[in-house]
Amino acid sequence: MIRLFIWFVLLSILLISPFLGAVDLHLKDIFHSSSLSAQIFYELRLPRVLFTFFAGTILALSGLLFQTLFRNPLMTPYTLGISSGATLGAGIAIKLGMGSLLFGIGAVSLFGFFGAMLTIFLLLYLSQFLRGSQQSSLLLLGIALSLFYTSALMLIFYLGNTVQNDMLIRFTMGSLSIIGWNDPLLLGLIAALLTLAIYAYRFELQLLGISEESAKLKGVESKKVTLWLLSFASLAIGVLVSISGPIGFIGLIVPHIVTKIYPLTIEKRIIKTALFGGFFLVLCDTITRALPTQSELPIGIITALIGGPFFIYLIISRRQ
Repeated sequence: MIRLFIWFVLLSILLISPFLGAVDLHLKDIFHSSSLSAQIFYELRLPRVLFTFFAGTILALSGLLFQTLFRNPLMTPYTLGISSGATLGAGIAIKLGMGSLLFGIGAVSLFGFFGAMLTIFLLLYLSQFLRGSQQSSLLLLGIALSLFYTSALMLIFYLGNTVQNDMLIRFTMGSLSIIGWNDPLLLGLIAALLTLAIYAYRFELQLLGISEESAKLKGVESKKVTLWLLSFASLAIGVLVSISGPIGFIGLIVPHIVTKIYPLTIEKRIIKTALFGGFFLVLCDTITRALPTQSELPIGIITALIGGPFFIYLIISRRQ
């Protein structure tokens, strides 16, 4: 009963969210195509809610994937520095003024993707030198990389002009403000492919979540599966961060909440995690738009306020 109530609340927020904001909309107004309310609803609010939902799906599934593959509840693209790598890549593109398209792809998106992928390969390479304490040491490596990327981004900020610095500040805070349907459709495709990829390897993930030795005994090519899934998740994170900026802690919070609600095997939690991640980020975004502030709060502030204490709780409970 509690589970049904939680899903009902989240679904209700998803349906109500497009009508909330600086300008309150009414249901009857959106059916008049020539009205201002209809333009706001179809060109701004609805694409934003769908973009937010798909972003939450990608972040939650990536968190579930990293926590399973590394068998550590603190592992996410955010804590491992992958989001920071994508942010640095996008920041370099902004600094260089590369707003043009490269091979049909936006330069910011392309640099963000390369930043995420570079971090993944660095982590995989450095993990070869870790032995007994691989999980905790890998987390420390990710934090170290994240700090290095942050320092490099601050150097870019110091060397940039006023316009570039303003873009960097807004970018690093995270934003879900989009116009039109191009970004939601792209992110929806990536979210669907990521969900299908993880679901296709659900049994391998179940074995890898126990131990790498168990997976090898069952004939799983653990290194190949791990590299493939991490690369695909990094691609998704790289594209997302290049559009919205870094959005932290969703990948940390949502898999743990879903596990508490549904203490099932991973193959039965993939779809639930994807949906819950989308609903949860829509809830956070609705809060930012509903607060009576002079300007809209960046989404990264809300997720950090929620995720910071949750991260501390996980560390303490893990220690106990």
